[in-house]
Amino acid sequence: MQQPERLSYLIGYLWQETHDDVSLDLPDTEKGRFEMFRGLVNIRKATPIAEDFIEVQDALLKNYNAPQLTSLTSLTPFLNDDIYLWQGDITKLEVDAIVNAANSKLLGCFEPNHNCIDNVIHTKAGVQLRLACADLIDKQGRPEGVGKAKITPGYNLPAQYVIHTVGPQIRKTPVSQMNRELLARSYRSCLELADQQNLSSIAFCCISTGVFGFPQDEATHIAISTVMHYKQEHHSDISVIFNVFTDKDAALYKEGLKHYD
Repeated sequence: MQQPERLSYLIGYLWQETHDDVSLDLPDTEKGRFEMFRGLVNIRKATPIAEDFIEVQDALLKNYNAPQLTSLTSLTPFLNDDIYLWQGDITKLEVDAIVNAANSKLLGCFEPNHNCIDNVIHTKAGVQLRLACADLIDKQGRPEGVGKAKITPGYNLPAQYVIHTVGPQIRKTPVSQMNRELLARSYRSCLELADQQNLSSIAFCCISTGVFGFPQDEATHIAISTVMHYKQEHHSDISVIFNVFTDKDAALYKEGLKHYD
């Protein structure tokens, strides 16, 4: 089965779950079909799904995720021999764990085709990730607290694991000391969990700086200082990749890391 056929099958399955009484009009292009597939996956609730779907989806995503992967060994350390700065799509990193800026339900973004990191990670990992997160929350019996962290497999991502953390939401500035401490706690919790799992590398996204509204310059300072202090205090040799997407974040991290050189 080729990619267009896989997409047709997956879209048909997802469409039938919620649009059984509406005829399906498939886009003509593979790109259009993938966007339709993604949108339907984004809105799907964390309910059991057929093994046949998983098998076809996994084949699709492994093929889709494979091009232009970036391994840790291909990167040059920015600082010491274990601190990296990399600009690009975090779902393309072949590392032990990537960090997802999650919401308190840990279920990912339900807005179809939204470009937040939570949506992108869940899309490219596959429906298993939402199911695994739902199971974590169900066993926990309450939403995830701000500043904590949970780990799941990466499923179809090149990263072995995803570490999910809920950063603080900023509704007004200046940012309170409590919210600064909560953001720092998110970074520490991820590092502690990674060390507990004996992981050798972790890639951090810019936690809370997207729709959660944390000012980028303050968040950058907190991220760098928290990571550097943790590694020194705990004598941790874990490799840390600060993953940025925008040019502004790249410039802020370059400037911030210079102070530790």
